[in-house]
Amino acid sequence: MLLFTLDVFVVYQLEIITPFQLYFNPDLILRNYQVWRLITNFLFFGPVGFNFLFNMIFLYRYCRMLEEGSFRGRTADFVFMFLFGGLLMTIFGMFVSLVFLGQAFTIMLVYVWSRRNPNVRMNFFGLLNFQAPFLPWVLMGFSLLLGNSIIVDLLGIAVGHVYFFLEDVFPNQPGGGRWLKTPSIIKMLFDTPEEDANYNPLPEDRPGGFLYWVLPHI
Repeated sequence: MLLFTLDVFVVYQLEIITPFQLYFNPDLILRNYQVWRLITNFLFFGPVGFNFLFNMIFLYRYCRMLEEGSFRGRTADFVFMFLFGGLLMTIFGMFVSLVFLGQAFTIMLVYVWSRRNPNVRMNFFGLLNFQAPFLPWVLMGFSLLLGNSIIVDLLGIAVGHVYFFLEDVFPNQPGGGRWLKTPSIIKMLFDTPEEDANYNPLPEDRPGGFLYWVLPHI
């Protein structure tokens, strides 16, 4: 996803396209068949600036840690999480009038990672120590302090929670079951070889580890 995001950024900087050709608009999608907007609204983070840089860092960092951690050897399931999260955000986005959903998607990745690594201790610029599950809320609070809308953060947290509950919580409850099943066609396209028995996870993924810095999201 990061590669496609950078591609969109480059063509935007070259003034080949404008944000008006990328934003989420249900009317244009349904009436004018501009279906690319279902994807491009997730890939545009604006011009170079504070918001763009921090989103790129978060997107890369937590996407990589998920892929090399809990999704290692499960590329198909990783892709399905992207599709499931994107679909839910698109549906919810129609009700909250959001035109770009990339930041919400990034927060979703942060939320899923944080819930799957509850014992990781984090430090917010040396000012605040907390456990990983509080990370999305700390970022939302920071965004609020900066005077930004928290709707995007809340959307990402909500979708991340729905995925985490259906994938990690509900199947382990009495009478529960697995509702999220990766379609066979996705498994055929993206399944990877079995995990290496000698693989050691990243330090950030080990319970009890310590992440020495965390960047704010706005």
